[in-house]
Amino acid sequence: MAELNATFEGTLNKLLEEKKYTSIKDILTLMDCTDLAAIFELIDEKNIPLVFRLLPKAKAADTFVEMEPDYQELLIKSFSDSELKAILDEMYVNEAVDLVEEMPAIVVQRILRQVDAAKRKDINQILQYPENSAGSIMTTEFVSLSLGTTVGDAIKQIRKTGVEKKSFYACYVTKNRKLIGRLSVKDLLLAENDDVLIDSLMKTNVISVNTHDDQEEVSKLLSKYNFYAIPVVDSEERMVGIIAFDDALEVMEDEATEDIEIMGGMSPSDKTYLHSSPFYLFRHRIFWLMLLMISATFTGMIITSFESALAVQVVLTAFIPMLMDTGGNSGSQSSVTIIRSISLGEVEFKDLPRVILKEIATALMCGAVLAVVCFAKIMLVDRLLLGNTDVTWIVAMVVCITMMATVLVAKTIGCVLPLCAKKLGFDPAVMASPFITTIVDALSLLVYFSIAKALLF
Repeated sequence: MAELNATFEGTLNKLLEEKKYTSIKDILTLMDCTDLAAIFELIDEKNIPLVFRLLPKAKAADTFVEMEPDYQELLIKSFSDSELKAILDEMYVNEAVDLVEEMPAIVVQRILRQVDAAKRKDINQILQYPENSAGSIMTTEFVSLSLGTTVGDAIKQIRKTGVEKKSFYACYVTKNRKLIGRLSVKDLLLAENDDVLIDSLMKTNVISVNTHDDQEEVSKLLSKYNFYAIPVVDSEERMVGIIAFDDALEVMEDEATEDIEIMGGMSPSDKTYLHSSPFYLFRHRIFWLMLLMISATFTGMIITSFESALAVQVVLTAFIPMLMDTGGNSGSQSSVTIIRSISLGEVEFKDLPRVILKEIATALMCGAVLAVVCFAKIMLVDRLLLGNTDVTWIVAMVVCITMMATVLVAKTIGCVLPLCAKKLGFDPAVMASPFITTIVDALSLLVYFSIAKALLF
């Protein structure tokens, strides 16, 4: 893909130099909007407005939606009022809301001046809903049919207004704006004749979400039931919009990215990596680095408290990194598994006893195998091959027992903390690798030195 982009970039720049705009337009017309949006990142900024104006009207709007905010802002500043209005008229309400949320205040004012009154009202309404709620990502453009409508009339209505709707595959039957039922275009097309009333075709057990429901839960519902869209109702059960599957897919991608960043010990970012400045990355990483650095102080305090014991058995020091790493890795395995299961709705806090028992059983098997391999490694490599006579069988036993205990403790903590965090209303991803590793490091040292003290001193 990189080679293809480089080739296209060279071709496009050459055509621009030769002012062969007709050829450029022919090439761009054949391309997908998502690919076009990526192409604009390869063009010199001064040529972006020129190339954008070569796109057909409908494709220009779709491409604009897919572009990064920086390039959208650049284009808006180059647009005349009529050009901006043309783009905004082609955008769905939720796309216009996303644009407004990304732009500086002065640009937002210009955008709102160019949209019609009805769309402006919808945009302002959606902006009032809480962040990450169903209302904040819905669109108000959907197919609404009335009770008593015939199949023939419904199809005529969809033909007339469907092009303006976000999704017309799913149709909703309403009465005084109250959601009564749903049916699909397939139901209409397969009806016996055009005179059949949609009342007999619609499903009345409609699954819907409230405007204040969490957007991640909405995405799970869409995925679970394989809907093209899901209706959104307000507190009075009036239908106010829909959330289409592509918008839900974006939410799932954003949530997954956020979890990965948190699990990696970073604050969530709303920018792509290449569009993030070093200072922006610094701000999102430094807090966690400082927190983890300070928390590692406990590890140092534990080692210091056992200094006298280590002075007698210096050989014990050599095995500290191995035990701490094994503990951290064991805890991370469990925490990542549980966090993902929580995200998919597979486990809840009520499943905690079952989860603990399962992880304990897993830990005992993993710990036993690791202990056997560790004992063989210590006696063969450390004692025989490296000739370290301080490594006795009793030292090996201390390390191996600690290994089993550390794996057991780490896996238990790794499964318990995410579930507890979820129960308390925190993001389970916070209890991931860096955080759990720090806790397990401290506990593994306590276990190690306690066992060593009991068996060696």
